[in-house]
Amino acid sequence: MQGKIAIEEHFAIPETNGVKNRVASAYWDGLNAKLLDFDNQRIEEMDKGGVGFAIISLNAPAVQGFNDPREAIEVARRANDALAEQVRRRPDRYAGFAALPLQDPDAAAREFQRCVRDLGFKGALVNGYSNAPDGKTGLYYDAPMYRPFWAEVEKLDVPFYLHPRDPVSLERYAGVPWLVGSAWSFAEETALHALRLLTGGLFDEHPKLKLILGHLGERIPFDLWRLDHRLKYRHDCPAKRKVSDYFRENVWVTTSGNFSTQALMECMLQIGSDRILFSVDYPYEETQPGTDWFDAAEISEADRVKIGRGNAERLFNLPR
Repeated sequence: MQGKIAIEEHFAIPETNGVKNRVASAYWDGLNAKLLDFDNQRIEEMDKGGVGFAIISLNAPAVQGFNDPREAIEVARRANDALAEQVRRRPDRYAGFAALPLQDPDAAAREFQRCVRDLGFKGALVNGYSNAPDGKTGLYYDAPMYRPFWAEVEKLDVPFYLHPRDPVSLERYAGVPWLVGSAWSFAEETALHALRLLTGGLFDEHPKLKLILGHLGERIPFDLWRLDHRLKYRHDCPAKRKVSDYFRENVWVTTSGNFSTQALMECMLQIGSDRILFSVDYPYEETQPGTDWFDAAEISEADRVKIGRGNAERLFNLPR
């Protein structure tokens, strides 16, 4: 399929670059260079895979990994300005997601306003919780101090993409380091953060919020029935509705880094094809395997067009 739109595709600036290898392997070779590149291999891989357009976002954990709020604010602004320049150079191929310094909710709201209203960005991608000043705890966005921020997100009427990072503590992964990162801990951490937002009353207070989760929903779609079933007995849960209600009305999921036809079809059954968006997760995933899989997946052509392009066009108000 030509003209696909990919929305979880990453870049870096020098202040956020420098991948730390957990395992020495060929996988990491050239990854840093790919994160800094906009004109060469990135475009070549998009062209080969039939990706016509990409919404680009800062790598992880990047801004969220700074302990000092002032440093986070400065780096976020530099990253957003750098991305805006690339989008201005290639508006036919790129749009941008804002990086936000959520160590300071008021500063994050102001930067989000600037990115949407002045830079024309299509939303924000935030790499999980933000570091607290002590560097030992995380700031989660269901906390009361973030309610004014979410009110501004709702006013801006653009999506907020919650992207993974490792849990604050990795103690329970002692002895199993291979489960740290994208194999398991990323999804565990992000799913819990998303469920904190979905069950904490946030979407009752701000019903027009738009949340995006990668990797086919960080495993939440496959547990929606059980979440609904067990939470109906928890009278201490602030949410007024079922998790599945919010998920089917306020959440979109992407195919980033999860090229499984069975998982895709399960998501389609659980939440519908209108709420799924094609993505690769470049450069952490190579473009060609993701595009080859999607183009051959055993789904209808109508669903392939919706997931591959149409849903993104509607959600982000992109030219058709």
